[in-house]
Amino acid sequence: MAEPVSIALLYPELLGTYGDGGNALVLAQRLLWRGVAAEVVDVRAGEPIPRGCQIYVMGGGEDAPQSLAARELRATPALLGAVDGGAAVLAVCAGLQVLGHRFAGDDGKVHEGLGLLDCETHRDDGPRRVGEVVVTADAALDLPDLTGYENHGGITTLGAAAHPLGRVVVGHGNGAGDGTEGIVKGRVVGTYLHGPVLARNPALADHLLSSVLGPLAPLDDPDVDALRKERLHAARHPHMHMPQLASGWRRLIRGH
Repeated sequence: MAEPVSIALLYPELLGTYGDGGNALVLAQRLLWRGVAAEVVDVRAGEPIPRGCQIYVMGGGEDAPQSLAARELRATPALLGAVDGGAAVLAVCAGLQVLGHRFAGDDGKVHEGLGLLDCETHRDDGPRRVGEVVVTADAALDLPDLTGYENHGGITTLGAAAHPLGRVVVGHGNGAGDGTEGIVKGRVVGTYLHGPVLARNPALADHLLSSVLGPLAPLDDPDVDALRKERLHAARHPHMHMPQLASGWRRLIRGH
């Protein structure tokens, strides 16, 4: 039998505030539905990062745990080596900031990131950026509109040659005033979208999977399509007070 596809969930006790660990479960489940064996490997702070996983997932977290996660990543070349070897990465919110060059910590100091993504994050005195987000994905990615929610105080500025995940239609995204959301570099995707983002956007999940595994058989899931349609409509028309449908997203993460 073929070895299962390994999906590493990095530091879930540090970067798991917003349920972003569900992204790893979504990736595994979408492979299992296709008859492809998959496993999720939890990697906690202090444990070595395995180099042989196909996909690495990082989530959001508070300031102090985020700084610890950055120190853990900088202490080992494992993630950089895995990416050089063809692995994909999904980094959400604090995870995105940690993979950039620098980010602002809760102590007011600038902390060094891993430098895997050409971006840096600072803070301003304004309110946190909170709420539903709709993003038109970059045309090169060939993805439908993305849906999610954001909750962050950071402003992420992309480097001159960096490519955003997409352009904001509703919400703040990177918060830099240029309409960008997230950042993409090869097989590495950073975003501020929670939800979890891959439960809300299965096409993005399949994009990550196919980037390391090649073309995938399509999945027909009308429940996902219906939930996406309602979430996108609710974000674009908040005055209509559509339901949050949290139970529906939890069901999608668990599987049918």
